[in-house]
Amino acid sequence: MPLLTRRLRAALLATASATLVAAAALPAPEPLGIGDRLFPELGNPGYDVLAYDIALTYHGSNTKPLDAVTKIRARTTAPLDRINLDFARSAVRGVEVDGRPAEFGSKNEDLVVQAPRRLPAGVPVEITVRHTSDPRGSGDDGGWVRTADGLAMANQADAAHRVFPSNDHPSDKAYFTFRITAPEKLTAVAGGLPAGRTRHGATTTWTYRTEHPMATELAQVSIGTSAVVHRTGPHGLPVRDVVPAADRKKLEPWLRKTPAQLEWMERQVGRYPFEAYGVLVADSRIGFALETQTLSLFGTSFFTEPAYPEWYVDSVMVHELAHQWFGNSVSPASWSDLWLNEGHASWYEARYAEENGGPTLERRMREAYRLSDGWRADGGPPAHPDGPSPGQKLSLFRPVVYDGSALVLYALRQEIGEAAFGRLERVWVRAHRDAAATTADFTRLASRVAGRDLTAFFDGWLYGKKTPPMPGHPDWSSAKPA
Repeated sequence: MPLLTRRLRAALLATASATLVAAAALPAPEPLGIGDRLFPELGNPGYDVLAYDIALTYHGSNTKPLDAVTKIRARTTAPLDRINLDFARSAVRGVEVDGRPAEFGSKNEDLVVQAPRRLPAGVPVEITVRHTSDPRGSGDDGGWVRTADGLAMANQADAAHRVFPSNDHPSDKAYFTFRITAPEKLTAVAGGLPAGRTRHGATTTWTYRTEHPMATELAQVSIGTSAVVHRTGPHGLPVRDVVPAADRKKLEPWLRKTPAQLEWMERQVGRYPFEAYGVLVADSRIGFALETQTLSLFGTSFFTEPAYPEWYVDSVMVHELAHQWFGNSVSPASWSDLWLNEGHASWYEARYAEENGGPTLERRMREAYRLSDGWRADGGPPAHPDGPSPGQKLSLFRPVVYDGSALVLYALRQEIGEAAFGRLERVWVRAHRDAAATTADFTRLASRVAGRDLTAFFDGWLYGKKTPPMPGHPDWSSAKPA
Protein backbone atom coordinates (compact mmCIF):
# COMPACT_ATOMS: atom_id res chain seq x y z
CA MET A 1 0.00 0.00 0.00
CA PRO A 2 1.57 3.37 -1.00
CA LEU A 3 2.46 5.78 1.83
CA LEU A 4 -0.11 8.44 0.78
CA THR A 5 -2.88 5.86 0.84
CA ARG A 6 -1.85 4.62 4.30
CA ARG A 7 -1.86 8.17 5.63
CA LEU A 8 -5.23 8.91 4.08
CA ARG A 9 -6.63 5.67 5.50
CA ALA A 10 -5.28 6.49 8.96
CA ALA A 11 -6.78 9.98 8.80
CA LEU A 12 -10.15 8.64 7.75
CA LEU A 13 -10.12 6.05 10.54
CA ALA A 14 -9.20 8.72 13.08
CA THR A 15 -11.97 11.00 11.85
CA ALA A 16 -14.51 8.18 11.92
CA SER A 17 -13.40 7.20 15.42
CA ALA A 18 -13.68 10.76 16.70
CA THR A 19 -17.10 11.10 15.15
CA LEU A 20 -18.29 7.88 16.78
CA VAL A 21 -16.98 9.01 20.17
CA ALA A 22 -18.63 12.42 19.79
CA ALA A 23 -21.87 10.85 18.65
CA ALA A 24 -21.83 8.44 21.55
CA ALA A 25 -21.30 11.37 23.94
CA LEU A 26 -24.20 13.29 22.45
CA PRO A 27 -27.34 12.73 24.56
CA ALA A 28 -30.37 11.45 22.70
CA PRO A 29 -32.02 14.32 20.83
CA GLU A 30 -35.45 15.35 22.02
CA PRO A 31 -38.01 17.50 20.20
CA LEU A 32 -39.02 20.71 21.87
CA GLY A 33 -41.63 23.34 21.07
CA ILE A 34 -42.94 26.62 22.37
CA GLY A 35 -46.21 25.04 23.50
CA ASP A 36 -48.52 26.18 20.73
CA ARG A 37 -51.89 24.63 21.56
CA LEU A 38 -52.47 23.41 18.00
CA PHE A 39 -48.86 22.50 17.07
CA PRO A 40 -47.14 21.62 20.38
CA GLU A 41 -43.71 20.76 18.90
CA LEU A 42 -43.58 23.70 16.51
CA GLY A 43 -41.15 26.51 17.23
CA ASN A 44 -38.24 26.31 19.62
CA PRO A 45 -37.46 27.99 22.93
CA GLY A 46 -34.24 29.72 23.90
CA TYR A 47 -33.48 31.95 20.93
CA ASP A 48 -34.90 34.58 18.62
CA VAL A 49 -34.05 34.39 14.92
CA LEU A 50 -32.92 37.69 13.45
CA ALA A 51 -32.21 36.65 9.85
CA TYR A 52 -32.11 33.71 7.46
CA ASP A 53 -29.74 33.41 4.49
CA ILE A 54 -30.94 30.50 2.35
CA ALA A 55 -28.97 29.26 -0.66
CA LEU A 56 -30.74 26.75 -2.90
CA THR A 57 -29.29 24.99 -5.95
CA TYR A 58 -31.87 23.57 -8.33
CA HIS A 59 -30.56 20.96 -10.76
CA GLY A 60 -33.26 21.27 -13.40
CA SER A 61 -35.63 18.57 -12.15
CA ASN A 62 -38.42 18.97 -9.59
CA THR A 63 -38.13 15.28 -8.69
CA LYS A 64 -34.58 15.63 -7.35
CA PRO A 65 -33.47 17.17 -4.05
CA LEU A 66 -32.01 20.65 -4.16
CA ASP A 67 -28.65 21.28 -2.52
CA ALA A 68 -28.98 23.93 0.17
CA VAL A 69 -27.15 25.93 2.81
CA THR A 70 -29.23 27.71 5.46
CA LYS A 71 -27.50 30.27 7.68
CA ILE A 72 -29.43 31.49 10.71
CA ARG A 73 -28.44 34.56 12.70
CA ALA A 74 -30.10 34.53 16.10
CA ARG A 75 -29.83 35.83 19.64
CA THR A 76 -30.18 33.55 22.62
CA THR A 77 -32.95 34.34 25.09
CA ALA A 78 -31.89 31.68 27.60
CA PRO A 79 -28.72 29.65 28.27
CA LEU A 80 -28.41 26.89 25.67
CA ASP A 81 -26.39 23.70 25.45
CA ARG A 82 -28.48 22.54 22.51
CA ILE A 83 -30.23 24.36 19.71
CA ASN A 84 -33.40 22.82 18.33
CA LEU A 85 -34.45 23.67 14.79
CA ASP A 86 -37.60 22.57 13.02
CA PHE A 87 -36.51 20.47 10.03
CA ALA A 88 -37.85 17.32 8.38
CA ARG A 89 -37.97 15.31 5.17
CA SER A 90 -34.44 16.11 3.86
CA ALA A 91 -30.85 15.11 4.61
CA VAL A 92 -28.46 17.04 6.84
CA ARG A 93 -24.83 16.98 5.68
CA GLY A 94 -23.24 19.11 8.35
CA VAL A 95 -23.85 21.80 10.95
CA GLU A 96 -21.69 24.61 12.28
CA VAL A 97 -22.29 26.89 15.24
CA ASP A 98 -20.35 30.16 15.13
CA GLY A 99 -18.06 28.65 12.50
CA ARG A 100 -17.23 25.50 14.49
CA PRO A 101 -18.45 22.00 13.52
CA ALA A 102 -21.28 20.81 15.74
CA GLU A 103 -22.75 17.40 16.42
CA PHE A 104 -26.43 16.93 15.62
CA GLY A 105 -29.24 14.43 15.67
CA SER A 106 -32.90 14.23 14.65
CA LYS A 107 -36.08 13.34 16.48
CA ASN A 108 -39.57 13.64 15.01
CA GLU A 109 -39.41 16.90 13.05
CA ASP A 110 -36.61 18.53 15.08
CA LEU A 111 -32.96 18.89 14.14
CA VAL A 112 -31.11 19.01 17.48
CA VAL A 113 -27.68 20.67 17.42
CA GLN A 114 -25.14 20.31 20.23
CA ALA A 115 -23.50 23.70 20.72
CA PRO A 116 -19.67 23.50 20.88
CA ARG A 117 -19.90 25.40 24.16
CA ARG A 118 -22.65 26.49 26.53
CA LEU A 119 -24.25 29.64 25.13
CA PRO A 120 -25.32 32.22 27.71
CA ALA A 121 -28.50 34.23 27.34
CA GLY A 122 -28.37 37.42 25.31
CA VAL A 123 -25.54 36.58 22.90
CA PRO A 124 -25.54 36.39 19.10
CA VAL A 125 -25.20 32.97 17.50
CA GLU A 126 -24.89 31.84 13.88
CA ILE A 127 -25.98 28.38 12.83
CA THR A 128 -25.08 27.02 9.39
CA VAL A 129 -26.82 23.89 8.13
CA ARG A 130 -25.71 22.16 4.92
CA HIS A 131 -28.59 20.06 3.74
CA THR A 132 -30.83 18.96 0.90
CA SER A 133 -34.32 20.28 0.25
CA ASP A 134 -36.42 17.49 -1.15
CA PRO A 135 -39.59 18.28 -3.14
CA ARG A 136 -40.57 14.64 -3.33
CA GLY A 137 -43.36 13.61 -1.03
CA SER A 138 -44.86 17.09 -0.88
CA GLY A 139 -48.60 16.86 -0.71
CA ASP A 140 -51.35 17.94 1.62
CA ASP A 141 -48.84 18.71 4.36
CA GLY A 142 -47.27 21.51 2.30
CA GLY A 143 -43.75 22.62 1.55
CA TRP A 144 -42.57 22.56 -2.04
CA VAL A 145 -45.27 22.53 -4.72
CA ARG A 146 -44.17 20.86 -7.92
CA THR A 147 -45.33 22.73 -11.00
CA ALA A 148 -45.28 21.79 -14.67
CA ASP A 149 -41.97 23.60 -15.12
CA GLY A 150 -40.39 23.73 -11.67
CA LEU A 151 -41.26 24.54 -8.07
CA ALA A 152 -43.02 26.99 -5.77
CA MET A 153 -43.56 27.08 -2.00
CA ALA A 154 -46.73 26.66 0.05
CA ASN A 155 -45.57 26.54 3.66
CA GLN A 156 -48.73 27.34 5.63
CA ALA A 157 -49.25 26.38 8.38
CA ASP A 158 -46.27 24.34 9.56
CA ALA A 159 -44.41 23.26 6.42
CA ALA A 160 -41.52 25.69 5.99
CA HIS A 161 -39.35 23.26 7.95
CA ARG A 162 -39.95 20.71 5.22
CA VAL A 163 -38.03 23.07 2.93
CA PHE A 164 -35.34 24.62 5.17
CA PRO A 165 -34.31 24.39 8.85
CA SER A 166 -35.94 27.14 10.87
CA ASN A 167 -37.78 28.27 13.94
CA ASP A 168 -41.01 27.49 12.16
CA HIS A 169 -43.58 29.49 14.12
CA PRO A 170 -45.15 32.83 13.09
CA SER A 171 -44.30 34.42 16.44
CA ASP A 172 -40.59 34.44 15.47
CA LYS A 173 -40.31 36.68 12.41
CA ALA A 174 -36.99 37.44 10.75
CA TYR A 175 -35.40 39.03 7.69
CA PHE A 176 -34.70 36.73 4.74
CA THR A 177 -32.10 36.56 1.99
CA PHE A 178 -32.64 33.98 -0.77
CA ARG A 179 -29.89 32.91 -3.18
CA ILE A 180 -31.27 30.59 -5.84
CA THR A 181 -29.04 28.93 -8.41
CA ALA A 182 -30.83 27.38 -11.38
CA PRO A 183 -30.18 26.45 -15.01
CA GLU A 184 -29.76 29.58 -17.11
CA LYS A 185 -32.98 29.00 -19.08
CA LEU A 186 -35.12 29.21 -15.93
CA THR A 187 -36.25 32.19 -13.86
CA ALA A 188 -36.01 32.18 -10.07
CA VAL A 189 -37.99 34.60 -7.92
CA ALA A 190 -38.54 35.03 -4.20
CA GLY A 191 -40.27 37.30 -1.74
CA GLY A 192 -38.81 40.75 -1.19
CA LEU A 193 -36.82 42.72 -3.75
CA PRO A 194 -34.14 41.63 -6.27
CA ALA A 195 -30.61 42.11 -4.92
CA GLY A 196 -28.49 40.88 -7.81
CA ARG A 197 -28.10 38.22 -10.46
CA THR A 198 -24.88 36.43 -11.44
CA ARG A 199 -24.25 34.00 -14.27
CA HIS A 200 -21.90 31.04 -13.83
CA GLY A 201 -21.64 29.31 -17.20
CA ALA A 202 -24.87 27.36 -17.65
CA THR A 203 -26.43 28.52 -14.36
CA THR A 204 -27.63 31.79 -12.85
CA THR A 205 -27.77 32.76 -9.20
CA TRP A 206 -30.65 35.08 -8.28
CA THR A 207 -30.61 36.98 -4.96
CA TYR A 208 -33.62 38.50 -3.16
CA ARG A 209 -33.96 40.20 0.21
CA THR A 210 -36.88 41.22 2.35
CA GLU A 211 -37.02 44.70 3.84
CA HIS A 212 -39.42 43.65 6.59
CA PRO A 213 -39.38 40.66 8.94
CA MET A 214 -41.36 37.66 7.77
CA ALA A 215 -42.82 34.51 9.31
CA THR A 216 -41.36 31.29 7.91
CA GLU A 217 -44.80 30.13 6.70
CA LEU A 218 -44.89 33.14 4.34
CA ALA A 219 -41.61 32.49 2.52
CA GLN A 220 -41.85 32.09 -1.23
CA VAL A 221 -39.41 30.81 -3.85
CA SER A 222 -40.48 29.97 -7.39
CA ILE A 223 -38.35 28.39 -10.12
CA GLY A 224 -39.67 27.88 -13.64
CA THR A 225 -40.11 29.07 -17.19
CA SER A 226 -41.61 32.32 -16.02
CA ALA A 227 -42.29 35.81 -17.29
CA VAL A 228 -41.86 38.62 -14.78
CA VAL A 229 -44.23 41.51 -15.45
CA HIS A 230 -43.59 44.88 -13.80
CA ARG A 231 -46.03 47.68 -13.18
CA THR A 232 -46.48 50.44 -10.59
CA GLY A 233 -48.91 50.62 -7.69
CA PRO A 234 -49.90 53.47 -5.38
CA HIS A 235 -47.10 55.79 -4.20
CA GLY A 236 -44.73 54.24 -6.75
CA LEU A 237 -44.96 50.78 -5.18
CA PRO A 238 -43.21 48.13 -7.32
CA VAL A 239 -45.77 45.56 -8.49
CA ARG A 240 -44.21 42.37 -9.84
CA ASP A 241 -46.24 39.50 -11.26
CA VAL A 242 -44.63 36.14 -12.02
CA VAL A 243 -46.52 33.95 -14.48
CA PRO A 244 -45.90 31.00 -16.80
CA ALA A 245 -44.35 32.60 -19.87
CA ALA A 246 -46.80 30.90 -22.23
CA ASP A 247 -49.79 32.33 -20.31
CA ARG A 248 -48.67 35.94 -19.95
CA LYS A 249 -51.15 37.48 -22.39
CA LYS A 250 -54.04 35.30 -21.21
CA LEU A 251 -53.51 36.32 -17.58
CA GLU A 252 -52.92 40.03 -18.18
CA PRO A 253 -56.61 41.09 -17.85
CA TRP A 254 -56.56 39.78 -14.28
CA LEU A 255 -53.12 40.92 -13.23
CA ARG A 256 -53.55 44.51 -14.33
CA LYS A 257 -56.27 44.87 -11.70
CA THR A 258 -53.80 44.70 -8.83
CA PRO A 259 -52.90 48.43 -8.58
CA ALA A 260 -56.57 49.38 -8.21
CA GLN A 261 -57.06 46.64 -5.63
CA LEU A 262 -54.12 48.00 -3.67
CA GLU A 263 -55.68 51.47 -3.76
CA TRP A 264 -58.98 50.05 -2.52
CA MET A 265 -57.32 48.29 0.42
CA GLU A 266 -55.35 51.41 1.31
CA ARG A 267 -58.62 53.36 1.55
CA GLN A 268 -59.84 50.80 4.08
CA VAL A 269 -56.85 50.36 6.39
CA GLY A 270 -53.97 52.60 5.36
CA ARG A 271 -50.76 52.32 3.42
CA TYR A 272 -49.55 48.98 2.08
CA PRO A 273 -47.03 47.64 4.62
CA PHE A 274 -44.28 46.11 2.45
CA GLU A 275 -41.66 46.93 -0.18
CA ALA A 276 -43.42 45.30 -3.15
CA TYR A 277 -46.43 43.23 -4.14
CA GLY A 278 -47.49 40.95 -6.91
CA VAL A 279 -49.15 37.71 -7.94
CA LEU A 280 -47.32 34.45 -8.52
CA VAL A 281 -49.24 32.14 -10.87
CA ALA A 282 -47.98 28.56 -10.69
CA ASP A 283 -48.58 26.12 -13.52
CA SER A 284 -50.18 23.69 -11.10
CA ARG A 285 -53.72 22.64 -10.24
CA ILE A 286 -53.40 23.57 -6.59
CA GLY A 287 -56.80 23.96 -5.00
CA PHE A 288 -55.99 27.03 -2.92
CA ALA A 289 -54.43 30.48 -2.98
CA LEU A 290 -51.82 31.55 -0.43
CA GLU A 291 -50.73 34.94 0.88
CA THR A 292 -46.96 34.43 0.71
CA GLN A 293 -45.38 37.75 1.71
CA THR A 294 -45.15 40.30 -1.15
CA LEU A 295 -45.99 37.60 -3.73
CA SER A 296 -49.36 35.83 -3.37
CA LEU A 297 -49.57 32.33 -4.83
CA PHE A 298 -52.37 31.17 -7.17
CA GLY A 299 -52.76 28.23 -9.52
CA THR A 300 -53.29 28.91 -13.22
CA SER A 301 -56.71 27.25 -13.21
CA PHE A 302 -58.01 29.82 -10.74
CA PHE A 303 -57.85 32.44 -13.50
CA THR A 304 -58.82 30.18 -16.40
CA GLU A 305 -61.79 28.28 -14.92
CA PRO A 306 -64.81 29.60 -16.86
CA ALA A 307 -67.25 28.69 -14.05
CA TYR A 308 -65.78 31.38 -11.76
CA PRO A 309 -67.55 34.74 -12.18
CA GLU A 310 -65.34 37.80 -12.47
CA TRP A 311 -66.42 39.25 -9.13
CA TYR A 312 -65.43 36.02 -7.40
CA VAL A 313 -61.90 35.94 -8.86
CA ASP A 314 -61.45 39.64 -8.06
CA SER A 315 -62.59 39.20 -4.47
CA VAL A 316 -60.29 36.23 -3.81
CA MET A 317 -57.40 38.30 -5.17
CA VAL A 318 -58.34 40.92 -2.59
CA HIS A 319 -58.55 38.22 0.10
CA GLU A 320 -54.88 37.36 -0.43
CA LEU A 321 -53.95 41.02 -0.73
CA ALA A 322 -55.70 41.84 2.56
CA HIS A 323 -53.55 39.20 4.22
CA GLN A 324 -50.49 41.35 3.58
CA TRP A 325 -51.85 43.56 6.38
CA PHE A 326 -53.71 40.89 8.37
CA GLY A 327 -51.53 37.83 8.89
CA ASN A 328 -48.32 38.97 7.22
CA SER A 329 -47.50 42.42 8.61
CA VAL A 330 -49.47 41.61 11.77
CA SER A 331 -48.82 37.91 12.32
CA PRO A 332 -50.61 35.59 14.75
CA ALA A 333 -48.74 35.05 18.01
CA SER A 334 -50.17 31.53 18.11
CA TRP A 335 -52.12 29.39 15.67
CA SER A 336 -55.22 29.82 17.83
CA ASP A 337 -55.13 33.45 16.66
CA LEU A 338 -55.67 32.31 13.06
CA TRP A 339 -59.15 33.89 13.05
CA LEU A 340 -57.47 37.32 13.01
CA ASN A 341 -55.84 36.42 9.68
CA GLU A 342 -58.64 34.65 7.88
CA GLY A 343 -61.54 36.54 9.42
CA HIS A 344 -60.14 39.87 8.28
CA ALA A 345 -59.17 38.63 4.82
CA SER A 346 -62.67 37.17 4.38
CA TRP A 347 -64.19 40.43 5.63
CA TYR A 348 -62.45 42.54 2.99
CA GLU A 349 -63.07 39.88 0.35
CA ALA A 350 -66.81 40.10 1.09
CA ARG A 351 -66.85 43.88 1.08
CA TYR A 352 -64.96 44.06 -2.21
CA ALA A 353 -67.31 41.50 -3.76
CA GLU A 354 -70.31 43.58 -2.70
CA GLU A 355 -68.89 46.63 -4.48
CA ASN A 356 -67.96 44.70 -7.63
CA GLY A 357 -70.96 42.60 -8.63
CA GLY A 358 -71.09 39.95 -5.93
CA PRO A 359 -73.63 39.35 -3.17
CA THR A 360 -74.21 42.00 -0.54
CA LEU A 361 -72.22 41.84 2.67
CA GLU A 362 -75.43 41.52 4.70
CA ARG A 363 -76.62 38.57 2.63
CA ARG A 364 -73.29 36.78 3.03
CA MET A 365 -73.16 37.45 6.77
CA ARG A 366 -76.76 36.34 7.28
CA GLU A 367 -75.94 33.05 5.59
CA ALA A 368 -72.81 32.73 7.72
CA TYR A 369 -74.94 33.34 10.82
CA ARG A 370 -77.34 30.60 9.75
CA LEU A 371 -74.45 28.14 9.49
CA SER A 372 -72.35 29.41 12.38
CA ASP A 373 -73.55 27.03 15.10
CA GLY A 374 -72.78 24.09 12.83
CA TRP A 375 -69.33 25.44 12.05
CA ARG A 376 -68.61 25.85 15.77
CA ALA A 377 -69.79 22.33 16.46
CA ASP A 378 -67.57 20.93 13.68
CA GLY A 379 -64.43 22.99 14.31
CA GLY A 380 -64.66 24.84 17.60
CA PRO A 381 -65.26 28.57 18.16
CA PRO A 382 -63.29 31.14 16.13
CA ALA A 383 -60.56 31.94 18.68
CA HIS A 384 -60.29 28.42 20.11
CA PRO A 385 -60.43 26.19 17.02
CA ASP A 386 -60.06 22.45 17.21
CA GLY A 387 -56.72 21.08 16.09
CA PRO A 388 -56.28 19.67 12.61
CA SER A 389 -57.42 16.14 11.93
CA PRO A 390 -54.68 13.48 12.17
CA GLY A 391 -52.71 13.39 8.95
CA GLN A 392 -54.67 16.34 7.53
CA LYS A 393 -52.95 19.46 8.82
CA LEU A 394 -54.72 21.77 6.38
CA SER A 395 -58.03 20.76 7.96
CA LEU A 396 -57.29 23.53 10.47
CA PHE A 397 -58.55 25.92 7.78
CA ARG A 398 -62.24 25.31 8.34
CA PRO A 399 -65.24 27.57 7.60
CA VAL A 400 -65.30 28.82 11.20
CA VAL A 401 -61.98 30.64 10.69
CA TYR A 402 -63.14 32.18 7.38
CA ASP A 403 -66.72 33.45 7.18
CA GLY A 404 -67.34 32.28 10.74
CA SER A 405 -64.68 34.77 11.87
CA ALA A 406 -65.69 37.49 9.42
CA LEU A 407 -69.08 37.19 11.12
CA VAL A 408 -67.41 38.22 14.41
CA LEU A 409 -66.13 41.37 12.72
CA TYR A 410 -69.59 42.09 11.32
CA ALA A 411 -71.06 41.73 14.81
CA LEU A 412 -68.36 43.99 16.22
CA ARG A 413 -69.12 46.70 13.65
CA GLN A 414 -72.80 46.38 14.51
CA GLU A 415 -71.93 46.68 18.21
CA ILE A 416 -69.53 49.68 18.16
CA GLY A 417 -70.56 51.46 14.96
CA GLU A 418 -68.93 51.84 11.57
CA ALA A 419 -66.72 54.83 12.47
CA ALA A 420 -65.21 53.17 15.56
CA PHE A 421 -64.73 49.92 13.66
CA GLY A 422 -62.86 51.74 10.89
CA ARG A 423 -60.56 53.41 13.45
CA LEU A 424 -59.91 50.06 15.12
CA GLU A 425 -58.80 48.44 11.87
CA ARG A 426 -56.37 51.23 11.04
CA VAL A 427 -54.92 51.44 14.54
CA TRP A 428 -54.55 47.64 14.71
CA VAL A 429 -52.37 47.31 11.61
CA ARG A 430 -50.36 50.40 12.53
CA ALA A 431 -49.73 49.45 16.17
CA HIS A 432 -48.61 45.87 15.41
CA ARG A 433 -46.85 46.36 12.08
CA ASP A 434 -43.97 43.90 11.53
CA ALA A 435 -44.87 42.09 14.75
CA ALA A 436 -46.97 39.23 16.09
CA ALA A 437 -50.14 39.90 18.07
CA THR A 438 -52.71 37.97 20.06
CA THR A 439 -56.47 37.83 20.22
CA ALA A 440 -56.21 39.53 23.63
CA ASP A 441 -54.30 42.40 21.98
CA PHE A 442 -57.17 42.85 19.53
CA THR A 443 -59.95 42.71 22.11
CA ARG A 444 -58.17 45.19 24.41
CA LEU A 445 -57.65 47.61 21.54
CA ALA A 446 -61.29 47.26 20.48
CA SER A 447 -62.44 48.14 24.00
CA ARG A 448 -60.14 51.16 24.06
CA VAL A 449 -61.32 52.44 20.68
CA ALA A 450 -64.97 51.83 21.57
CA GLY A 451 -64.55 53.54 24.94
CA ARG A 452 -66.13 50.67 26.88
CA ASP A 453 -65.36 47.15 28.08
CA LEU A 454 -66.19 44.60 25.37
CA THR A 455 -65.05 41.53 27.32
CA ALA A 456 -68.51 39.96 27.52
CA PHE A 457 -69.16 40.62 23.84
CA PHE A 458 -65.92 38.92 22.76
CA ASP A 459 -66.29 36.02 25.19
CA GLY A 460 -69.47 34.95 23.46
CA TRP A 461 -68.47 35.68 19.89
CA LEU A 462 -64.94 34.28 20.04
CA TYR A 463 -65.23 31.43 22.54
CA GLY A 464 -68.89 30.42 22.79
CA LYS A 465 -70.13 27.06 21.59
CA LYS A 466 -73.25 28.82 20.32
CA THR A 467 -73.40 31.97 18.21
CA PRO A 468 -74.68 34.98 20.21
CA PRO A 469 -77.59 37.10 18.94
CA MET A 470 -76.55 39.45 16.14
CA PRO A 471 -76.66 43.12 17.22
CA GLY A 472 -79.20 44.99 15.13
CA HIS A 473 -80.64 41.80 13.61
CA PRO A 474 -82.80 40.07 16.24
CA ASP A 475 -84.55 38.14 13.47
CA TRP A 476 -81.40 36.30 12.36
CA SER A 477 -81.39 32.65 13.37
CA SER A 478 -78.92 29.78 13.21
CA ALA A 479 -79.78 26.40 11.80
CA LYS A 480 -79.46 23.48 14.19
CA PRO A 481 -76.23 21.53 13.59
CA ALA A 482 -76.75 18.22 11.83
